Amino acid sequence: MKIEDLKQIKTSALARKQGCSKRACICMGSACIASGSKKVKESLDPAAAKEGIEVQQIGCQGLCSSGPIMVTEPGHVLHTHVGDNHVDPILQEIKTGAYGPKAISFDSPFYKKQKRIVLENAGKIDPERIEDYIGQDGYFALAKVLSEYKPEQVIEVIKSSGLRGRGGAGFPTGIKWTLMAQSKSADGRKFVICNGDEGDPGAFMDRSVMEDDPHRILEGMLIAGYAVGANNGFIYVRAEYPFAVERLNLAIEQAREKGLLGKNILESGFAFDIQIRLGAGAFVCGEETALIASIEGKRGSPRPRPPFPTTSGLWGCPTMINNVETLANIAPIIRNGAPWFSAIGVGKSVGTKVFALTGNIVNTGLIEVPMGMTLREIIFDIGGGCPKGLEFKAVQTGGPSGGLITKDYLDTPITYEHLQELGSIMGSGGMVVLTDKDCMVDLAKFYLNFCVDESCGKCAPCRVGGYQMAKILDKITKGRGVIEDLALLEEIALAMKKASLCGLGQTAPNPVLSTLRYFRNEYMAYIEGGAKYARQKAKELAEKAV
Repeated sequence: MKIEDLKQIKTSALARKQGCSKRACICMGSACIASGSKKVKESLDPAAAKEGIEVQQIGCQGLCSSGPIMVTEPGHVLHTHVGDNHVDPILQEIKTGAYGPKAISFDSPFYKKQKRIVLENAGKIDPERIEDYIGQDGYFALAKVLSEYKPEQVIEVIKSSGLRGRGGAGFPTGIKWTLMAQSKSADGRKFVICNGDEGDPGAFMDRSVMEDDPHRILEGMLIAGYAVGANNGFIYVRAEYPFAVERLNLAIEQAREKGLLGKNILESGFAFDIQIRLGAGAFVCGEETALIASIEGKRGSPRPRPPFPTTSGLWGCPTMINNVETLANIAPIIRNGAPWFSAIGVGKSVGTKVFALTGNIVNTGLIEVPMGMTLREIIFDIGGGCPKGLEFKAVQTGGPSGGLITKDYLDTPITYEHLQELGSIMGSGGMVVLTDKDCMVDLAKFYLNFCVDESCGKCAPCRVGGYQMAKILDKITKGRGVIEDLALLEEIALAMKKASLCGLGQTAPNPVLSTLRYFRNEYMAYIEGGAKYARQKAKELAEKAV
């Protein structure tokens, strides 16, 4: 394929889209599929065909708790909770252009305050059609790089943009690429890995991107491979994400057919190919060295660093690992330039961040906002606040490795630095809203037990420390705790943070330390209330589960 062929495909894709003014676009993301969108599509296809209306499957619109979701043209309006009985009325609305009360404007606060870069194609393309992706300027950033840039110039653009790794640590992407480009291997092999092993409870940002815009990931990996001198890539994705795996495999097959993967890509002489490797659901395999071990067919457990993967990684070769969201930012940065990206956000936290907004909040779903937006804007403007009758208490960011932020800090800007100051982290993007009905001790116990279950057991601080902390929390929540237990929890937690081998053990105590910092009174209520208080809390927890 030549660049001219790419331009022709884009022209054809745009002409096809413009030639169809009446269209029903049904969301086929995992959340909507779970809500019944496949069944809706089965009814929609024959009914729309009779009316001469095109049906298109699209990606996640973000309002995941309101699915199945349909977007219709003309008018570009959104319909929520769509069932079989809504198909005929919606088709009539498309024909007449007069929409009923179920139609929602994209000018609503949920969408208006977002800025979509990573999620820009959701709702615009069929994730299973490479032509749709190309029609939205897909692979044109790759073409620009291969025809106009030297590898070191690509790295300089990424470095100048200020992009930081979106997997949690926030390490500058350009610096990682520089280190990788400087590394050599005896046989000349280098690898680029996309980390799609999203393991935080309640997090589904990466899954959505892989399902809804798989070619965006491939293009990011191709550009990364060219920049650092690698010719082979792997996407490591959880086997529990069947739709993501299916669409990634299809995207790879389509890219190969078009000559966008393989040898002599766009007649540039550059060769790069991608394979998929499935993870078995181990949270620890999100850590770089454990992920590498898993791809090699070994037990997924971390190893000491240095050497870092960019020096000695997969099969002893230089290996660069970026997560899904990081790679999804690469093509837009190349197309629009480093100054465009760095102008979004604040300070050293630039660009946007995708969050999975969950918990006790009206608008549960997927959002993308500029760095620096406050928690208050996210939770109350975009999220719609807490359901009626519930009062906001705190928000958990960063998943099992994160911490709590109370209502006193709602005006905190979302940046890596501000969250760290409050004892939390950005993490991969989980954001769980908690209310006055949620017990913070039970929350800390849940997250700690998760980390204990997911620990690889390789190092004693994590293996033993996490288990001992879990036993103390269990003792407290059964009404048998004493005041000295709180000091012991803090002592063990600080030892784990300092001595654990990898990030899982180092951050596992964060929810406990965070709840002790802001909600010590709830620990004291268990200790002072004894068995009677513990039984009451257990009853409330059981009722909430029902």
